Amino acid sequence: MALRMVNTDKAPKAVGPYSQAVRAGDLLFCSGQIPLDPASGELKLFDGDAAQQARLVMTNLQAVLTAEGLSFDDVIKTTIFLSSMENFGKVNEVYASFFKEYKPARACVEVSKLPKGVDVEIEAIAMAR
Repeated sequence: MALRMVNTDKAPKAVGPYSQAVRAGDLLFCSGQIPLDPASGELKLFDGDAAQQARLVMTNLQAVLTAEGLSFDDVIKTTIFLSSMENFGKVNEVYASFFKEYKPARACVEVSKLPKGVDVEIEAIAMAR
C-alpha cells in the first residue's frame, strides 16, 4: 500500500516536521489541528474561548478532509485534547455541530499542555467509501 502526504493551502501549514495528513489506501490520518488561521498561520486564542478555538480547529480539519474528497461523514475516529476538562461542554457542543446523525468513535483527554498554549487540539481518522 502506497503512502501519500496530504497538504492543502486551505488548512494551516504544519508547525513541525509532519504533514497535515497521510493517506494510506482508503484511510486518511489527519494530524492534530490547533486554532491557527489557515491564511496567515497566526494563532487565534480568542481570549481563551475554547468554543471559538474548537470551531476553528474543526474548520481546519474540514479543509484537510475536503482536500481528499472526504467529509465529517467519513470520519471513523477522533481524539480531542483539552488543556482543561472544564472546557469539555463548550468544546463538545461545537464538535457535535459538525456531525449530523453519524457520530464517529472518539476519545477526549485532558493534557497538561498543548502546542502554543492553546486550549484544544483535535485529530481525526477518516475512511473513503
